Amino acid sequence: MQRNPEELYELGPAAPGIAGAPMLHYLEGFIDAGTGGRLLAEHLLRTFPHETVARFDVDRLIDYRSRRPVMIYDNSRWESYEPPELVLHLLHDQGERPFLLLTGPEPDHEWDLFSRAVLGIAARLDVGPAISFLGIPAGMPHTRPLGVIAHATREELLAGHQRLPSRIQVPGSAPALLELRFGEAGRDALGFAVQVPHYLAQAVYPPAALALLASVTTATGLDLPDAELREAADRTNEAIERQVDESAEVAELVRALEQQYDTAAESQQAADAAAGLLADGEAMPTADELAAQFERFLAENQDRTDPPDH
Repeated sequence: MQRNPEELYELGPAAPGIAGAPMLHYLEGFIDAGTGGRLLAEHLLRTFPHETVARFDVDRLIDYRSRRPVMIYDNSRWESYEPPELVLHLLHDQGERPFLLLTGPEPDHEWDLFSRAVLGIAARLDVGPAISFLGIPAGMPHTRPLGVIAHATREELLAGHQRLPSRIQVPGSAPALLELRFGEAGRDALGFAVQVPHYLAQAVYPPAALALLASVTTATGLDLPDAELREAADRTNEAIERQVDESAEVAELVRALEQQYDTAAESQQAADAAAGLLADGEAMPTADELAAQFERFLAENQDRTDPPDH
C-alpha cells in the first residue's frame, strides 16, 4: 500500500513571492566536524526573523530513546519538556530575497517517505534548489585555507566549486538521500562539506561555518551577513595560536601538517591541494596525538570559541 508523504507534515498558508527561493537544509545527527553546519543554521535563524512554513511529525520520525529530549526537574516536580522540532522556516536575506531553511534532528525512521515529503513541499511551493551543508574532518592544518567540497545533481551547479573526483562508498544520511531524490525528480540540489582540521573536529569551530556561508552565498546569490561568524572565527584562531605557542609538541605537529599540505600543493592540482592531500610516502600525525595536546585547550577555551549569543 502506497503511503502518503503528506501525512508527515503540516503545511502552513502559502507565502507569496517565494517561487524559486533556495531551500537550505541542515539535519543534526550525521557527521558535522567543527559543528560547522549547526553554527551556520543557528547564525541564519539568529540573524533573520523567520516564520514556520511546515512542521514535521517528529513522533513518527525520531527515536526518542536514541536522542532523548531534555526535561527540567526542579525540587520536587518535573517543570518542563523540550520536544524536538523538525521545521521548515521562511526567511528573507538583507535584500529581502526569500529563502527557506529546514532544521531539526535527522529522522531515524521513514527516510524515503520523508524525502518524498520534502520533495512534495518543494514542488507545491515551487522552490529550489535544495542545499545542504556540514563539516567533515580532514588531515590539514588550521593555518591553511579550509577547502569546501561540493556535490550536485547537475554538473552546471558545480561551476566555481571544488569537487572530490572519486568514487567512494559511505554510510548514508537523510540529507544525502534528499539530494539523490531531488536529482531523480529533475530538481536541482547540491551540498557543501567544509574540511575541518581533524584535531579540531570535536570543537566548536566558527571558521568552518564561515567557509560554508561563503559557499552558500556563491551558489545562491543570497545577501547573508558574515560579521558575527568572522569575529567568532578570529577569536577562535587567536585562542588556538596561543595554545600552539604554549606547547612545543603541538607546534611541531602543526608544522608537520603544514609541510605535508604545502608539499601536496606543489605537486597536485590546485583543487586537490586545497583538500590538504598528503605527499606520497609521508606519515600523518594521528588524530589522537593532536587531540591529546588540544584537549586541555578545548576545555579551557570553549567559551572563547563559541559564537556570541543574541
